[in-house]
Amino acid sequence: MDASPPDRIFTRAQVREVDRRAIEQYGVPGIVLMENASRGVARHALEMLPQAKRVLVVCGGGNNGGDGLAAARHLHNAGAEIAIVLLRPPDAYTGDALINLNICRAMGLQITDASTQVLDTLRALAPADLLLDGLLGTGLSSEVRPPLTDVIDWINARPAKVLAIDIPSGLDCDTGRPLGVAVRATATVTFVGPKRGFLAAGAQAYTGRIHVVDIGAPRRIVEELGERLPQ
Repeated sequence: MDASPPDRIFTRAQVREVDRRAIEQYGVPGIVLMENASRGVARHALEMLPQAKRVLVVCGGGNNGGDGLAAARHLHNAGAEIAIVLLRPPDAYTGDALINLNICRAMGLQITDASTQVLDTLRALAPADLLLDGLLGTGLSSEVRPPLTDVIDWINARPAKVLAIDIPSGLDCDTGRPLGVAVRATATVTFVGPKRGFLAAGAQAYTGRIHVVDIGAPRRIVEELGERLPQ
């Protein structure tokens, strides 16, 4: 586990508060936090792809999807072949996620709207060497519902390596248990610090190897809000 700072874990509420205070108290724009997060995702994705290959980025409609869209830009710039799949209609994206969606459009990246006819759209995609899971984030606290359950099952059935963005979709941030169904990732790039649920028995079957990425939140609030790792 690559972590900075190395001695803090976070609950769903704590990591949300880190973001809020970074933005509201310190004036760090949310788009800056997203950009830093996405660069970390792209760096670890490239380590999983020693040569430029095809990457499929599955994006939900929230900030987790925005992180995926931003990471897609960086991977394209690094020479990877990128395919982006949107699980929400394009006009449903807002805020920082919409900014990155518009940049991806301007760059001419392949973007497929899978918000209707979900499984048929996914099955029609060309195979990928790496799949980025940007479907659901740490805010999820209730069971995953169709059609997202079908999407997660589809991801888990792919032979490609899977890199989860912040948390495997469907995994409970605090308990480390699947909320009905969860992505089984090869590795997870998580932001600010490991999530409490990652320490639970059985959670590693979903997270794979964990990499922690510094997104630029002031260290003071990270240390104040995080809980020390158990000894």
